Amino acid sequence: MPDKHLSTQFDSELNTVSTLLMEMGGLVESQIRDAIAALSHFSGDLASQVMAREEKVNAMEIEIDEDLTSIIGRRQPTARDLRLLMAISKTTANLERVGDEAAKIARMVRSIIDSGNSRNLPTLELRVASDLASGLLNKALDAFARLDVNAAVTILKEDDLIDQEFDGFVRKLITYMMEDPRLISPSLDLLFLAKAIERIGDHSKNIAEFIVYVVKGEDIRHQAMDKIESLIR
Repeated sequence: MPDKHLSTQFDSELNTVSTLLMEMGGLVESQIRDAIAALSHFSGDLASQVMAREEKVNAMEIEIDEDLTSIIGRRQPTARDLRLLMAISKTTANLERVGDEAAKIARMVRSIIDSGNSRNLPTLELRVASDLASGLLNKALDAFARLDVNAAVTILKEDDLIDQEFDGFVRKLITYMMEDPRLISPSLDLLFLAKAIERIGDHSKNIAEFIVYVVKGEDIRHQAMDKIESLIR
């Protein structure tokens, strides 16, 4: 991930923490995949597996933070090196939150299964949004590994697609609840589940913003897309 440094040991430390970050990302991605599969098949077993992995994700966040604190304290990096370490820290925090959202999806799936109304709910559109969110996180991690700012900008644009899917799903869910009041309770579970999926897209977008911060030294949060694209050019 990082460029070569004068200090070979510093290079090694950066590579080690970067590798750990990608391992954490892979674990979180597996949580999302299984959470989506649990939703698709209304599988309580898969949902339980997702929730069980949450503890490992939390432990990896702590381990990475400790490594970063040690590196910064001993090496006192500056400029791009410091930005990279800060971006790794922020990306780690976002991955932990994605893991939380995956566990939340799993809990909602269990709740819907317990309600006995799973077959009557409109889950197809939600699976489309889930696939978009999962794919976006994968792209964000790949772009971070390569520090690819062009890929980062593409990710920022694609997050809008997830938002559109969410808005459309909410409208359809409201229609279902109006047509059959018995579906209100499980539909609310599905609504919270949809919001968790949308947040996965938001966290992927955050990771993309960190890439631009590392490479360009600019904080692009809350900036218009045309200004971001001008900065990249």
